[in-house]
Amino acid sequence: MGKYFGTDGFRGEANVTLTAEKAFKIGRYLGWYYKAQHPDTRVQVAIGKDTRRSSYMLEDALTSGLTSSGADVFLLHVTTTPSVSYVVRTEGFDCGIMISASHNPFYDNGIKVMRANGQKIEPEIEEKIEAYIDGEIEEIPYATREDIGRTTDFSAGRNRYIGYLMTVPTRTFQGVRVGLDCANGSASSIAKSVFEALGAKVMVINNTPDGTNINRGCGSTHIEVMQNYVLDNGLDVGFAYDGDADRCLAVDEKGNVVTGDHIMFLCGKYLREMGQLRDDMVVTTVMSNLGLYKALEAEGMKYQQTAVGDKYVAENMMANSYNIGGEQSGHIIFRKYATTGDGILTSLMVMQAMKEKKSPLSKLAGEMKMYPQVLKNVVVRDKAEAQANEKVQAAVQAAAEALGQDGRILVRESGTEPKIRVMVEAKSHEDCEKYVDSVIAVIRAEGLALE
Repeated sequence: MGKYFGTDGFRGEANVTLTAEKAFKIGRYLGWYYKAQHPDTRVQVAIGKDTRRSSYMLEDALTSGLTSSGADVFLLHVTTTPSVSYVVRTEGFDCGIMISASHNPFYDNGIKVMRANGQKIEPEIEEKIEAYIDGEIEEIPYATREDIGRTTDFSAGRNRYIGYLMTVPTRTFQGVRVGLDCANGSASSIAKSVFEALGAKVMVINNTPDGTNINRGCGSTHIEVMQNYVLDNGLDVGFAYDGDADRCLAVDEKGNVVTGDHIMFLCGKYLREMGQLRDDMVVTTVMSNLGLYKALEAEGMKYQQTAVGDKYVAENMMANSYNIGGEQSGHIIFRKYATTGDGILTSLMVMQAMKEKKSPLSKLAGEMKMYPQVLKNVVVRDKAEAQANEKVQAAVQAAAEALGQDGRILVRESGTEPKIRVMVEAKSHEDCEKYVDSVIAVIRAEGLALE
């Protein structure tokens, strides 16, 4: 990870870490960089944003930087991250930019840059952008006269994405009572219309964004809201998205949470039955639950693990032509339809499996049994120092040996925050708590924690 760019772009508090000046410089460098790659054509960049108040400021700053370097900017306005990815790869853009901090609170924001195939930009380019921001690269020239870029309204691109989503399911959703939690974010402008067009009876909550209520007590990070909503309204299924709608969690008709691991299992099994699962393989990160692996093995299916971050899952899938992969948090990639995680697409695929198999979600997801899991975060002074500490490593090793084959421990750095994440899975919740707390106690005793 770089100084500014983590596993999911440049993210931080707006006008504190991520300022308009930095956004301008990102635009300046990207416009110049792509022009250098294609000197005989005009550079075209698509920009989307979520509903945060600061998204408008950052959109203007990025646009100014890009156009002053000679790039033409096409504004998708409020839309989802996967819609930007879709538009970039299908409309011939040089790159795409999404302004969003995903599931973070409204005062944070982020800049996600995508290359022409809709996947996240190469690390080498991120490093060059960082060097330019910090003044380590000599000033780049401004475009002049007719070479100055233009800005175009491109809401039609978002509409084409909505139309594309409607073509994915092969069965009508007629008669299915569906709840949608749009997290007061990007899904607010898209999800309801898609489900209604497919025939579902739709009830929507948290779809009135005001710039400060994105993810606040709603969406996939507060799945209990949808659990209660499904039960209170007698719904067949509920889906909750995050701020930029690149992740989705579900709730079955009994009010049970259906995680990203459940979704990978049930959709992977469905794709296999349809003859669409290459090598019977599901791609996961190291954070997926042991229950997923045991369920896949019981079905004769296989899995591969990557580092945490949907970009690593995407890289593995694209390199090996695998069909499905993702994260427990609900970033699921269906390679036939997208090159990045797409929350609304994920919910459509779950619905497709339910309709095709004529089964309620509780039955499909219930075939996978989750191991108890505890994940705790520790704010630290230096993530690398905390990871490398000998006593911390010894505590992790001791926990791993005690858990044996009946559990596991994983300690990793957050890709977006100054935190160490300690996760344990075991046969009982008590064991999870015990071993997580044993490692955290050492981190604090060593003076590595800031809390």
